Amino acid sequence: MTIKILLVDDHTLFRSGIKLLLQRNPEFEIVGEAADGLEGIKRAKQLLPDVVLMDLNMPGLSGLEAMQLIVEDLPQIAVLMLTVSEEAEDLSTALKSGARGYLLKNIEADYLTQAIKRAAAGEPVIAEAMTAKLVMQFRAGNHAVSTPEKEKLTPRERETMVCLARGESNKEIARNLDVAESTVKIHVQNILKKLNLSSRVQIAVYAVEHGLDK
Repeated sequence: MTIKILLVDDHTLFRSGIKLLLQRNPEFEIVGEAADGLEGIKRAKQLLPDVVLMDLNMPGLSGLEAMQLIVEDLPQIAVLMLTVSEEAEDLSTALKSGARGYLLKNIEADYLTQAIKRAAAGEPVIAEAMTAKLVMQFRAGNHAVSTPEKEKLTPRERETMVCLARGESNKEIARNLDVAESTVKIHVQNILKKLNLSSRVQIAVYAVEHGLDK
């Protein structure tokens, strides 16, 4: 099975370069391109890609606004923000709004291909250079976790949340906690339901924001 990819970026040369790069990999299929957020939404609905690579800042409808509308209507699609912005606020806003991941345009080609595969598999992806900024921003807010929120989660679910905050896959969490991978999936679903969250990325963000990442 190939991973169907939609490219959304207002820079034609950048789209062409990414397209040429990804087309070398037989696991990927570039099903379409768009030059702005509005066109990106239309193409996503028409083509139903597995992954959308979305620029953050574009004229007209921004990548952030387009991403929010896509994940609201088509939650099965993984949207990866691919941007030059290294602002922690842009990162946290994108993740809280439903982005599957946040990548910088200066990343290595191999990292991009692996990120796309992970996103298609349902895993969150954050550029390594941004992870520390995300943690620092949330901790600077000095958020405290209320007792009722803590009591919603079992000890095992809290351990799972710590692993998710580190960006670990289900397989890695299962190995670290010495449980079956199917058990990890159950824990993740329970966390999502109890905290009214919609993705693994939002769990990781929640964990860091509320001091449950360690």
